[in-house]
Amino acid sequence: MLKKCAFVTGATAGIGEATARRLAGEGYALILGGRRKDRLEKLQTELQAAGAQVRIAPFDLRERASIEEFCKTHQDWLSEVTVLVNNAGLAMGTEKMQDASLDDWDVMIDTNVKGLLALTRQLLPHFVKNKNGHVVNLGSVAGRWVYPGGGVYCASKFAVRAISEGLRMDLAGTGVRVTNIEPGMVETEFSVVRFGDERKAKAVYQGMTPLSGADIADTIAWCLSRPAHVNIQELVIYPTDQAHVGQVHRHT
Repeated sequence: MLKKCAFVTGATAGIGEATARRLAGEGYALILGGRRKDRLEKLQTELQAAGAQVRIAPFDLRERASIEEFCKTHQDWLSEVTVLVNNAGLAMGTEKMQDASLDDWDVMIDTNVKGLLALTRQLLPHFVKNKNGHVVNLGSVAGRWVYPGGGVYCASKFAVRAISEGLRMDLAGTGVRVTNIEPGMVETEFSVVRFGDERKAKAVYQGMTPLSGADIADTIAWCLSRPAHVNIQELVIYPTDQAHVGQVHRHT
């Protein structure tokens, strides 16, 4: 039986970092992906000091050639992976489609969809060969319900939902599991990236209690811990103060 080993993308902050910490505590060996090598190295040092086995994958998911080069060079690493957490993703801008930036659209689609696909495709043959593996995709409630100013971001997360369902169908009979986690409001760097403004980002969560990266990491760990015959296909997770996309109860 393979040792538990998880490849977590977007591990430099937020849900990805929290998931890395949680899985390290669960005894997983880790491969941590992200664009910010300095942050990956800092997290690697910290987790290794606590006894975890950690390797880093400092590449940009938007660059398919970088993904392919890394995977070609580290086939021995990939053969050990039992879990892929496709966490890396982002939103850019809130403009209406008629006013939005095509560059922003490219960044979202290249990261949230094409990057996820490119890395997943590299891991799947190993999972199928080993008859063991679990793909966890970080979707969003935006992959189920659309809101104004978020059409293309939502489309990218609708794609993640479709990809997750298609993967489960194509992998039927292989023993490989697929889970799509769809959070509502989680306070991470997500809004800072989207708005490019710390003040606006903080206002998103003002007067309410959002989810944390650790909340989602707990959920991922629970899904991974289910018996081999149990596949949690899809989970929508809202903070209690959020009733629906765009409907938030604020205490102040």
